[in-house]
Amino acid sequence: MNTVRFLAPAEEEMNASAQYYEQQLPGLGHRFLDELDRGIRAIRMHPESAPVIHSGIRRKLIRHFPFSLLYRITPAGIIVLAVMHQHRRPNYWKDRV
Repeated sequence: MNTVRFLAPAEEEMNASAQYYEQQLPGLGHRFLDELDRGIRAIRMHPESAPVIHSGIRRKLIRHFPFSLLYRITPAGIIVLAVMHQHRRPNYWKDRV
């Protein structure tokens, strides 16, 4: 199983999105985090299954929410670059590469 590490901006995106969803409906933020966890587990088990979208960066879609995990596979493990909302600023994360 691969180690997964989040860049600080990706972790901030995850937390801010979970807080937003929790404010909209109690429990929804936890459901969002559960779906992210499901995506992370899938990435750990099969890191190369998500499509490459840019220079070795892969995108794992998150079920039930309009988000993707953008990540890179490295010899040291998996680095999550962004927890990206799929309908906002599609290329904002490229400076993290």
